[in-house]
Amino acid sequence: MNLPNILTLARIIMIPLMVVCFYWLGDEGKLWAAFIFWLAGVTDWFDGYLARKLNQSTPLGAFLDPVADKLIVAVAFVLLVEQYSSIWVTIPACIIIGREIVISALREWMAELGKRASVAVSYVGKVKTFLQMSAIFFLMAGQVHIVVEWIGWFSLFVAAVLTIWSMLIYLKAAWPELMGKPEVTDQN
Repeated sequence: MNLPNILTLARIIMIPLMVVCFYWLGDEGKLWAAFIFWLAGVTDWFDGYLARKLNQSTPLGAFLDPVADKLIVAVAFVLLVEQYSSIWVTIPACIIIGREIVISALREWMAELGKRASVAVSYVGKVKTFLQMSAIFFLMAGQVHIVVEWIGWFSLFVAAVLTIWSMLIYLKAAWPELMGKPEVTDQN
């Protein structure tokens, strides 16, 4: 158990705290939930940085990090879907959560084939993640000011579009394997 893994576990522990704050403390609790979500995002960056910098990457950390990320995002979207009770939150949330399930399964399957690098994280995926995290934070904190909420809406819709785009990039990379065809390589 090292510091990066402790930070990852802390992110998982933050999930029930975020839920309790969201429901138990009223409107102020939603701000606390947004803060906890933001703090989880900071620890996500920090644990990855420390794991690389201190050469403390572990199999446990490699497993827990994406699990923690997906859990907190899925739970946060469930909270937002209920809070807003709107198709305009529900559809992007379903797209984003659905994409995470598809890509996780695709990565696992490609890893079994020894081709995990074919579906490595792309730049579009990183931008999508930043925007979805921003959207969740701003929509949770939306009652602070209408501009904050509008930033959340904009981030959510752009994240949903990038979610579809990045999923298509991953599926295109894996398509030859999915169809049982050998990859075509450039002979030039």
